[in-house]
Amino acid sequence: MNWIFLNKKNSDEYIEMFARGCKTVPTCLETWHYEDSADPLVIRGIMKKKIIKQCWQDKRPFRYMDTGYLGNSAHSKNPNGWKLYHRIVNNNLQHDQVIARPSDRWDQLGLQIQSRQHGSKILIVAPDEKPCRFYDIDLTKWLEETVATIKQHTDRAIIIRERNPDRKVRKNDKIENALNDVHAVVTYNSIAGTEAVLAGVPVFAMAPCNAAIPVSNTDLSQIDTPWWPTDDERHAWACHLAYGQFHVNELRNGTAWRILQETSDV
Repeated sequence: MNWIFLNKKNSDEYIEMFARGCKTVPTCLETWHYEDSADPLVIRGIMKKKIIKQCWQDKRPFRYMDTGYLGNSAHSKNPNGWKLYHRIVNNNLQHDQVIARPSDRWDQLGLQIQSRQHGSKILIVAPDEKPCRFYDIDLTKWLEETVATIKQHTDRAIIIRERNPDRKVRKNDKIENALNDVHAVVTYNSIAGTEAVLAGVPVFAMAPCNAAIPVSNTDLSQIDTPWWPTDDERHAWACHLAYGQFHVNELRNGTAWRILQETSDV
């Protein structure tokens, strides 16, 4: 198949490096026309909403790129917390099912799966503007309805964490710091759900698609007594996610494309 790598204004460095790693040239989004072919697409960013939804409607294969799930926060192998890993998903926005994978890529990240934590508060991680626009939800209404539902089933204190528009502030405002004394995290589509599960805190994932769904709850009526996955379930899930994201060097050198071809029927 001839994959089309859509490059917004010819300035998307990650699409550029991924295309070059696949020994092809990206296509300028602004001069491309959906109807010109039925070739599969590589798309980066949730704001390509119309294209993604048209692909779903037409059953046109695509690969979606966005920020990776694991390894982008500061840790021993990425002390500066640089955006080194990018997820690539077949025909969806996140990997919301678990496929058995080897542990090698997870092991290479140098991360740890923490033991189950207990706390007293409910932390709501609010979605930002882009997913709200993609899923056609009103943030204020979603927060009001979510808080009201939670209050029907628990009297625990509720904390709302909204995304700071300042990237520098976000970089230093780690989700780990917000998980102290937290009983459960409620999120929509945020990667904070993935981070919370790894940190040992139960998660309620409310979006139609979220990488944390296989190891999370989806029914807020269970907020006081959330289900918690086993260590083996979390490990299998982490190994799967590690096979769905790629270091920038793997985008450049073709490793990402090779792994995708080996692990996918698309």
